[in-house]
This record gives sequence, C-alpha cells and structure tokens, in this order.
Amino acid sequence: MAVTVSIETPLQDEVRVLVGELNDHLLPLSPIEFQFKMTVEQMAGDDTTVFVARNEAGEAVGIGALKVISANEAEVKRMYTRAVARGRGVGKALLARIEAEARNAAIRVLRLETGVHQTAAIGLYEGWGFRRREPFGHYADLPPHSIATSVFYEKLL
Repeated sequence: MAVTVSIETPLQDEVRVLVGELNDHLLPLSPIEFQFKMTVEQMAGDDTTVFVARNEAGEAVGIGALKVISANEAEVKRMYTRAVARGRGVGKALLARIEAEARNAAIRVLRLETGVHQTAAIGLYEGWGFRRREPFGHYADLPPHSIATSVFYEKLL
C-alpha cells in the first residue's frame, strides 16, 4: 500500500476518529488508569507535531505524533494504524517521518511507552532500532503498579 505521511492538525474529524479508534483498541489491553493517552486538543499543543498517513484515495489510515520533551529529547506518541491497513508499511512510514522530523529538530533521543500486550507495536519499534529501557520522564515518577503494563524504549539519533 502506498501511503503519504504529512504533518496535519489533529483538530480535524478524520484524526478525531482515528484517535477514538486507537482509544477503543487500547481499552481491553490494559486498565484505563494505566493508559497514557493524549487528546487531540493536547496533541494540538506547540510541543507536539502530528503526522497523518493517507492511502492512495486520500483516506487517513494511520497517525503518530512527536512530542518534544526538551531540546535533545522527544517522545513518540499516539501511533496507530487502522486494521485494514496493518501489515502494509504504514507504521514504518510514520516512524520514518517522525524520526526525520526529530533529526531535523536536532533531537538526539527518541523515547516511547507502549503496552506489554501490543506485540505488533513492540516488533515494529524493536525492528526500527528502539531498545528497551527503564521508565523515563513523568513515567519514572509513577508508582510501579501504574506502569506494570508498560514497556519503555529509546533510540539514539
């Protein structure tokens, strides 16, 4: 599947629908209080860049976001590919664009959190060169039970 990935506002109906689908997808995977989500309003903040993957027909089939944490580090957030487009390189295309944007902004470290039951995502991240690490940033300040269903990664750029 050929996709294009571009920076877009999260404050559009197609992105709201994708974020809703992502939230629904995550519900059975871990307790809601252990899910670290961003709303589209939060994604519209100055510290976050949202990427939308579109198929040949222009339909939004995936999203991802890059949230800047400091001058040197950023977090990959809200990665999601619609079920009909999974296994077709959408996640890789999103990660490639996110990483390129991070490099362009002189970010040296990309980090992320994902759920222990998200095996496809884990495979994508590990295949993309992310390595497991201890909780970082605000996750490190949470009680251990709050992050028991999470896996943390980083990639040096």
